[in-house]
Amino acid sequence: MSTTSTTAPSRTSRTSRPRRRLARFGSTGFIAALPFLAPALVAYLVFVVAPALESVRLSFFEWSGFQGAPQVFVGLQNYVRIFTHDPVFWTALSNTVIWVILSLVIPVGLGLVMALALNRKIFGRNLFRSVFYIPGVLAPIAIANMWRWMYNPNYGIGVNLAQLFNLPWLADVQWLGDKNLALYSIFAAFVWQIAGTNMVLFLAGLQGVSPDHVEAAKLDGANRWQVFRNVVMPSLRPTTVVVVVLTIINSIKVFDLIVGMTGGGPAQQTQVLALWSFQQSFNNHEYGSGNAIATVLLVITLIIVVPYMVWTAKQEKNS
Repeated sequence: MSTTSTTAPSRTSRTSRPRRRLARFGSTGFIAALPFLAPALVAYLVFVVAPALESVRLSFFEWSGFQGAPQVFVGLQNYVRIFTHDPVFWTALSNTVIWVILSLVIPVGLGLVMALALNRKIFGRNLFRSVFYIPGVLAPIAIANMWRWMYNPNYGIGVNLAQLFNLPWLADVQWLGDKNLALYSIFAAFVWQIAGTNMVLFLAGLQGVSPDHVEAAKLDGANRWQVFRNVVMPSLRPTTVVVVVLTIINSIKVFDLIVGMTGGGPAQQTQVLALWSFQQSFNNHEYGSGNAIATVLLVITLIIVVPYMVWTAKQEKNS
C-alpha cells in the first residue's frame, strides 16, 4: 500500500524571500550603491523634480512673473482657460501629436535602415557612420539657422535646384512661409538631426545579435526577412525601447528648431506645446497659463512613455 505525501514549504524557504529582499538594501545592495547615486540623485531632485513640482504649483495661480507681483490662487481656472478660450493651445496640441507620430515612423525607421546598412562590411562605413551622426551633436539652434538658410526663397537651395533642373515652380515654394508646409519643413530638419543618433543606438544593439543564431536560422531555410523578424528584431527589443522613448521625449519637447526657423509662425501654425508654454510665460507674462500648458505636456509625456515602458517590460519578461 502506497501513500502520497505532500511536503509543505519549509520555514526556511518562506523566510528566504524577505531575506533576499533585505539583502538588496544591505552591504551589497542599495545602501552600498547610495554614495555613488547620491550626487546624481540630489542633482536630479534639485534641477528636475523640484522645478517640475513648482511648475505644477504655479499652474493653479495667476502671476505675471515680475518680482513682487502677487500670486493669486485661481484653482483650475488656468486649465479651463487654455482648453476653452485659447485656440493656439489646440493648434499647438495637434502639431505636437503630429510631430510625435511622424517621429515614431520616420526617424526611427530611417535610423534602423541606416544601422542595418552600415552594420555590413562595406567600403567607408566608418566614414558614413561619422557623417550621419554629426547632426546629432550640433546645437539645435545652429541646425535651425542652417535649414532656414536652405529654405530662403531668395538664395536658398530651392532656388539653386530650380535653376539647375529648370523647375521654376520650385523657386516659388515658401517652405517656411506656407502655413500648410512650414511644420513639415521644420520636421525635415528634425529628421536630419535625430536619425543619425538613432542609427548609432541601433548599431550598438546590432552588436548584441548572436551570429550563431543568424547562421542557424539561415541553415533552417529562413530568408532575409524571416531572419530579421525572428532573430534580429527580438535581439533589438531593449535598444528599440530606448530609441522609442528618447524619440518621444525629443519630439514632445521640440523647441529650438521651431524658435530658430519660424518662431511659431506663420499665423501660429507651427506652434507646439513647449514653445507656446514658453511664450505664454516669458513673452505674455501669463505664468499661470504657461505652467498649465507645461503641466499638460508633462501629463501627455507620462501617458505615452510609462505604459509603453510597462508593456515592453512585460514583453521582455514573458519572452
